[in-house]
Amino acid sequence: MKTLKDYAVSVMAVVILGFCFFGFGSKFVELVRLVTTDELAATEGIFAVAPLSNYLLASAGFLCLLGWAAAQGMFRNIEQPKHTMLDVDAKLDAASEASKFSNSVIR
Repeated sequence: MKTLKDYAVSVMAVVILGFCFFGFGSKFVELVRLVTTDELAATEGIFAVAPLSNYLLASAGFLCLLGWAAAQGMFRNIEQPKHTMLDVDAKLDAASEASKFSNSVIR
């Protein structure tokens, strides 16, 4: 069951991504219009194609990585690793304390 917090996070994500898509989309449309309308403007605007394609490819790669991580279930229990780390740390501390006293016995 989704809580109010889940809905609030979803709404905020949609709002923030909406503004991002609008900003990027409007600049992309301006670039396409610049390149396609005038021959002189096309030569001036073509410099933006390489960085834009790099940006789109890198973003697509990160989006694929995020989708793969979500499909593998890496976001299901994000609290467990910290508990595991603390448990292992406690076991290591206990083992190091026990080894100190085992070497101190006089024979």
